[in-house]
Amino acid sequence: MSEIPRKAVQRTAKLASLPIGVAGRVVGGWGKRLAGRSSEDVNAEVSAKTAEQLFAVLGQLKGGAMKFGQALSVFEAAVPDELAAPYREALTKLQSAAPPMPERTVHRVLAEQLGASWGKRFAEFDDSPTASASIGQVHRAVWHDGREVAVKVQYPGADEALRADLRQLMRFSRLMQAIIPGAEVKPLLEELRDRMVEELDYRTEADNQRVFAKAFEGDDEVLVPRVVASSPKVMVSEWTEGTPLARIILEGEREERDLAGTLLSRFHFSAPSRSGLLHADPHPGNFMLGADGRLRVLDFGAVARLPEGLPRTLGELTRLALENRPEDLLGVLRREHFVRPGTTLPGEEIQAFLGPFVEPLREEVFHFTRTWLRGQAERVADLRNPDSQTGRSLNLPPQYLLIHRVTLGATGILCQLDAEVPARAIVARWQPGFAD
Repeated sequence: MSEIPRKAVQRTAKLASLPIGVAGRVVGGWGKRLAGRSSEDVNAEVSAKTAEQLFAVLGQLKGGAMKFGQALSVFEAAVPDELAAPYREALTKLQSAAPPMPERTVHRVLAEQLGASWGKRFAEFDDSPTASASIGQVHRAVWHDGREVAVKVQYPGADEALRADLRQLMRFSRLMQAIIPGAEVKPLLEELRDRMVEELDYRTEADNQRVFAKAFEGDDEVLVPRVVASSPKVMVSEWTEGTPLARIILEGEREERDLAGTLLSRFHFSAPSRSGLLHADPHPGNFMLGADGRLRVLDFGAVARLPEGLPRTLGELTRLALENRPEDLLGVLRREHFVRPGTTLPGEEIQAFLGPFVEPLREEVFHFTRTWLRGQAERVADLRNPDSQTGRSLNLPPQYLLIHRVTLGATGILCQLDAEVPARAIVARWQPGFAD
């Protein structure tokens, strides 16, 4: 058996072990209840052990599981601390400790993608990777014209492994739903699956990055590295440095946290109007804060194409919820098919459900915290709460799914940063339908 199929089998076995492990813990939980322990204590113990196993397995994987783990990383702010701790540790390992490809494999891929004389394109090339990604690794190099560059090289067999991981992950989306309250995991997986397949061809990512780089060229707040060269499995971009948002989340000072959060918010809301694209991979590993105070944005494999900018409907809904206009709010939701035909929903219940989500826009500067996000997640996930029932009665039209996921992801990062952000002014400036 070759190395790639062998690793794919090992990955599949690890992923498949998750539902089995959960079943064993549930059976054990029944036994403990019969022995007299309270259901609350037993459920908490089962949930904690399940989360620990899930996060530990995701932390050992590349491909689809690693990508999915990165996408979920922004939701850890909504997870209770006792569950989030092992998750954070697994994600740290996931982003920094993936085993590198052998030098001979890197050189083979470079020769296949850039030609047998690929070495002549570089004045220098560091064979030791500086970073690992879900389907490739990054090397630092010097282009033949003297520019420092980042060279992303895709793992051989990454496409096969990615599809295999996604098939396995889809099989136990309900398990992940139980661990991450308030997140619709199955639609998230389906949407991520579609985006990830696009990411396998680096030429698509390079085209996306060129659009962003042109839109933000010379910007005072955002820097997007320019693309130097690209092929299906190798991409070369100008090198850039900064403090990763993951480090700011762990140990950043207040000023640094607020600046990173504000710049991230402005980038998220302004990019569709400026470039016609929405960066659709929001996790801390894709952003850095440079010494010049500008946000560095990386990884453009996943985007939403919004040639007319963010949908006006979203701004209109946000404004109506903020202004406490339940009947008008319900009317727009029906018009845009957020409410299914034949469904009866009082406007007051819709307002009660959506009102708390727009809290960040009720004041000039809002403090995004894990406590606030956790409260929102618990409110939506608690079946005893009327807001949860209202939320489950609403429908999210397909054209809004990706935007919704990315906005939730960006909000999750703001809460991880514990950032104070002038959110209202940013939304008023860049979200059509909000201020007019």
